[in-house]
Amino acid sequence: MKSSQVITAFALAIVMGVIAFLVANTLGKDAPTIAVSAALGALVANIISSLLNKQSASQSADEQVNNNSASGINGDIKTLYVGNLPYRANEAAVRTLFSAHGAVHSVRLMKDKHTGKRRGFGFVEMAAADTAGAISALNDSEFQQRTLKVREAKERPERTESSVQ
Repeated sequence: MKSSQVITAFALAIVMGVIAFLVANTLGKDAPTIAVSAALGALVANIISSLLNKQSASQSADEQVNNNSASGINGDIKTLYVGNLPYRANEAAVRTLFSAHGAVHSVRLMKDKHTGKRRGFGFVEMAAADTAGAISALNDSEFQQRTLKVREAKERPERTESSVQ
């Protein structure tokens, strides 16, 4: 959490605590009730602060996508399949690798849903104009002692009720 966010959280906690104190005092409640009210006020303030932070983070992400779209990219995005990834590779490393070949919109590395460990493959969304160059440059290239397999991703099949089980 950034220091400005921490300061905001504390300020909201103090304001909510004071409001809770005044309400409890006005109603003629005893000290334990005032303490509980102040604690609840602080809790509510922290929840509000975290929700505001999430909202501002999603707005920043939307602005970044809009900026990427406006910076000469025609808006078409294609998804690339990236196979034989090292298990220790993370999204940032894969993003850096692909960024050398064009505008990267997102990186998703697949994980096992039971263990949480990476499965060794993922998907990179890039500007359509940059995908051919990225495929030719990175397919069969070495990345962290592994030979990558990069190709255009196939469309995800529709999930039916029988395939969900």
